[in-house]
Amino acid sequence: MISSTWISLIGLAGLFNPLSLIIGAWMGWRADQRNKLLIAGFAAATLSLFVETGLGLIGLPQVIPHDAGALAMFPFRFVGGALAALIAFVIAGRKSR
Repeated sequence: MISSTWISLIGLAGLFNPLSLIIGAWMGWRADQRNKLLIAGFAAATLSLFVETGLGLIGLPQVIPHDAGALAMFPFRFVGGALAALIAFVIAGRKSR
């Protein structure tokens, strides 16, 4: 049986976090080289965790509740953001020079 922590990491709180996917896709769409896709994934994971932490600090409830910490979430959001960036980069049709 899979634990609730793994469900959070693979689900909407981790790999498929909407904010991370939106940031990654936007940065992937704007990227002009393939090398920038990893930077887009890193930025998507970092910014989504910053926003989530900021909302928690001002007292707003978490939109997607989870029981895993930021260090556990980061690699999953990184992968999700990088994949979204790759998909957006391919759709945009840019080639590295």
